[in-house]
Amino acid sequence: MIVANRLPVDRVTLPDGSKQWRRSPGGLVSAMEPVMRSNDGAWIGWTGVAGDETEPFVDDGLSLVPVPLSEQEIQEFYEGFSNGTLWPLYHDVVAKPEFHREWWDSYVTVNQRFADRAAEIAAEGATVWIHDYQLQLVPQMLRELRPDLRIGFFLHIPFPPGELFQQLPWRRQILEGLLGADLVGFQLSGAAQNFVRLVRQRVGHKTHRDLVYLPDGRTVLAAAFPISIDTAGFEELARSESVTERAAQIRAALGSPKKVLLGIDRLDYTKGIYPRLRAYSELVKDGHFDVTDSVFVQVATPSRERVEQYRVLRDDIDRLVGRINGDLGRIGQPVIAYLHSAYPRHEMAALYRAADIMVITPYRDGMNLVAKEYVACRYDNDGALVLSEFAGAANELRQAWQINPYDINGMKATILEAAHSDEKDRARRMKAMRKTVTEHDVASWANDFLAELAAVRPTHGKPVRPARLS
Repeated sequence: MIVANRLPVDRVTLPDGSKQWRRSPGGLVSAMEPVMRSNDGAWIGWTGVAGDETEPFVDDGLSLVPVPLSEQEIQEFYEGFSNGTLWPLYHDVVAKPEFHREWWDSYVTVNQRFADRAAEIAAEGATVWIHDYQLQLVPQMLRELRPDLRIGFFLHIPFPPGELFQQLPWRRQILEGLLGADLVGFQLSGAAQNFVRLVRQRVGHKTHRDLVYLPDGRTVLAAAFPISIDTAGFEELARSESVTERAAQIRAALGSPKKVLLGIDRLDYTKGIYPRLRAYSELVKDGHFDVTDSVFVQVATPSRERVEQYRVLRDDIDRLVGRINGDLGRIGQPVIAYLHSAYPRHEMAALYRAADIMVITPYRDGMNLVAKEYVACRYDNDGALVLSEFAGAANELRQAWQINPYDINGMKATILEAAHSDEKDRARRMKAMRKTVTEHDVASWANDFLAELAAVRPTHGKPVRPARLS
């Protein structure tokens, strides 16, 4: 059973006014679908619509169990505590987190509703995999209701060091909520170490390396499982005739420049979009790039537009792009081609194929799958990846040109280095990165986590130290 904030489908309205469910894009859905199909699985989550009381249903053979959220709960649980408190706190306080008691109360209420639904649906001894920062109390709530279950939890975003996490007024409750799981998974080993250290300091449980020993004899393993993508699927799409044609159309529409630089992000303050565009504009101003033969394409997918910080960010980026293009662009030749829209996977693959240089500069990111998608689509071993050292993906994609997003001069120098690199150097780097994303795809991520969860479960109440997967 999967328990996540959202169901893997979205309700769409057809031209005739009728409604139907459409499969959501994303790596988690791709990874878990075959696992669910082979194990008679169910997916518990919110439909994305306030007050929706849809009954459990089957879509394309998948059992889906909706959990309703009221408009007030969306404001307090989702936009409030999840994205106004936890998101900035877990991303190194890039923005200031807000701490409101009513947001916390709503977070507890909604987490209990998810736990109640899972307890009601799960078969005896079932495996339940809970996902992400919106549901960190569910593991312990569910264990209290159903101690027979094998429970795993995976955090898709960073887990902060103790100095930041300790700001949270409800720090102990969050830690105890996560300890309801048998296995707590993180993107990086450093995050798992942060968690174990905080449990020892703030909850007082005995720990040893990546294990936490609970008073009831149960053990909890905290470990890193870096998430990945459907590598083969992206490469197949990138090789398709339709994507090849679309990539050529994109370059032609941009004026057939010698260099196309690309950024694709959710419009989020953690993504470092502002300094990235500033860095490129300064390179143009200084004469290193010319608008007649280069362009920066920035796709900013709309995100959390009801949250004030995100509305302010959008206005800031809009003004910056307008100023750069007004100061440095020419008629029909903008410095920045800015697109505030979401695109399907086919168009994304075409953009990856069209781009000579991918520039990814988050201040902090749990993983950043866009970096891996770009690498998967570069089947010719060409193209350059400029990547923030603060993205989780930097830990695996070590051959990327890595930068510190706080250092604009360093970013400018590295972008230039990537732009002027020779073909052999680019091919060597890309070949190594492609080997990494091919060997460690999203299916292997899911299989590794579930195999470890099966191994870590104690037998007859006695702690068992499992053998870690290679």
